[in-house]
Amino acid sequence: MRKKTAKKRTHNYKKHIGKAPGTLVYTGKKTEKQLQIESFDYTKETLIERVLTNIEDAKSYKETDSVTWINIDGLNSLSEIESIGKQYELHPLVLEDIVNTTQRPKIDEYDDYLFIVLKMLYYDKDENVVIEQVSLVLGKNYVLSFQESEGDVFDTVRDRIRLGNGRIRGLKSDYLLYALIDAVVDHYFSIIETLGNKIEDLENDLFEGNAKDNINIEVQQLKREILKVRRAIFPLREIINRIEKGEHPLIYKRTITYYRDIYDHLIQVSENIDIYREMIWSLMDMYMTTISNRMNEVMKVLTIISTIFIPLTFLAGIYGMNFDNIPELHYEYSYFILLAVMFVMLILMLIYFKRKKWL
Repeated sequence: MRKKTAKKRTHNYKKHIGKAPGTLVYTGKKTEKQLQIESFDYTKETLIERVLTNIEDAKSYKETDSVTWINIDGLNSLSEIESIGKQYELHPLVLEDIVNTTQRPKIDEYDDYLFIVLKMLYYDKDENVVIEQVSLVLGKNYVLSFQESEGDVFDTVRDRIRLGNGRIRGLKSDYLLYALIDAVVDHYFSIIETLGNKIEDLENDLFEGNAKDNINIEVQQLKREILKVRRAIFPLREIINRIEKGEHPLIYKRTITYYRDIYDHLIQVSENIDIYREMIWSLMDMYMTTISNRMNEVMKVLTIISTIFIPLTFLAGIYGMNFDNIPELHYEYSYFILLAVMFVMLILMLIYFKRKKWL
């Protein structure tokens, strides 16, 4: 017999053991990702969109009067990340958190910039939830965004910058930061909607009796999925609350209202998550109740069959004994009379069970 071997779980946080504070250690899985840098430098009247091929070109946007968004894809390029950090005078601990993809969503305030970590959620083609870390640095006239891989939820922000729609081209970098966070939060609603549909489908299957044999596994996976989403979303409320109630010079008062709107959206998402979490627990209870009812139905059928055959077996047992002096033993029609009595008893018991609604 082949012995089962336990799967080893790799904990990325172990990579930091023994390292000095501020040491860059990439904890993600996309180690072959090439660094890509795109920039949007704009004012109300002008826009320059570029794909930077040289990491040194990113420094030229720091001292401009326009607003600049620099998006960096590829956290495994540690030397380039460190170079960008030096150009924008980012603290070594900030750079360490950027490449640590297991970081909890948080906000750190510095004199010249704000550092924010949040989680971007989306579903892959197999409808498995994917959680990707996004790090944002807000400066006086720039926003730096760091992502692990190509592809994000910021396409609407890019289109608004290109087309000059709304307020984004006319306001400062704090509004750009709001637009990026708002795009992430808006995508949470699609995640919540998909989770709700999955729960409703499982609930309908259980009610209609069409549940699959492995539905308990599906419920368990859905419960873990909701817990992952909850851990990714809930800390963001604290971040927005600190921005809203803080008095950092990079956040203007006219923008606070927009961050308050994000907070309202997060409250709505959080409430839905709590509701779905309770529904998942109810689904598990419903599944166990369904299994119990199914077992009761089987036991009821077996009990009825046993009850029917007990008196028939009793009669057959009596007349199956090897005694000479059994009444009616030598009577010509005894066999047929006994069969008739057994048949009548069977019919009477079925009628009784039917009236009792046991059948």
